[in-house]
Amino acid sequence: MSRLLIYGATGYVGRMAAEHAQSLGLDFIIAGRNPHTLSLLSGQLDTPYRVFAPDSVQPGSLEGVGVVLNMAGPFARTGEPLMLACMAAGLDYLDITAEINVYRLAEELDHTARHAGAMLLPGVGWDVVPTDCLAVHVARRVKNPRSLRMALQVAGSMSRGSASSVSEILGAGLLKRMDGRLVSKSNAGMRYFDFGAGAVPCAPLSFGDLVTAWHSTGIPDIEMFVHVTGDAFPTGDLSNLPDGPTAVERESHPARAVAEITGADGTVARSVIETVNGYTFTPLSAVNAAQRVLAGQRHPGFETPARVFGADFAATIAGARIIDH
Repeated sequence: MSRLLIYGATGYVGRMAAEHAQSLGLDFIIAGRNPHTLSLLSGQLDTPYRVFAPDSVQPGSLEGVGVVLNMAGPFARTGEPLMLACMAAGLDYLDITAEINVYRLAEELDHTARHAGAMLLPGVGWDVVPTDCLAVHVARRVKNPRSLRMALQVAGSMSRGSASSVSEILGAGLLKRMDGRLVSKSNAGMRYFDFGAGAVPCAPLSFGDLVTAWHSTGIPDIEMFVHVTGDAFPTGDLSNLPDGPTAVERESHPARAVAEITGADGTVARSVIETVNGYTFTPLSAVNAAQRVLAGQRHPGFETPARVFGADFAATIAGARIIDH
């Protein structure tokens, strides 16, 4: 029987994913670079471990594995070698990234992955599961949807891994989708979105939804924005950051996103999705997604959460709800 391999299981969110997989009674393996930390976690969870770097996967590293769940960011460094290793072995690849260039890479590898019988499904965490499902939900409320504007609300402290990924997102530059193509965004002005407590300013940012929402909805014009409060986007020496927010901090900062879709006739529909904190949501949705894939919910090639699991997938995670306006 094929097993789940959680790569980066000793990281902040990776550990939570491994603990959740154990609570569900899944047959899984933890993996990463550090034999000491892996050995300790392996003993705590009573599960086997494997030690390898993403760019030096050996033939036995993925033996008996059906799904690789990559929790190790920044994914610009780990995504490509693990995708290639999965395709070479005919396995399915999942990760939790928000880095747009990883989605663009998976999109480019679509044909190769199909030929190999492997699925490439980045973004099974908070970004992009809630936003991908939200985009499909709102698109169904509009006849002939033509444009999508989506904003994420980011609050509370950030983990070291997420902070590194933010650097990759910023490095990708400002992009938007116009007539189905990704293009540079010249107008970097703020827009206002209402997450439920009044309109707030949101800055443009190039999240992976610029790729996933296009494939999930077919809407040709897409823009992404973010509203940041507190120290959610830290600066300076990222190595000095804590592993991530505490359970108390997570509970005090639920996550929200809003999507506005305009139809060809000018009709506008807007919905908000609210979930538990992103760091709480991510291990739940990621392991749930991996469990579904192992059970046969899969399509070889590049895929999106809403296309594989349906638009209601986000709502299956405890604490998630969509409010229509």
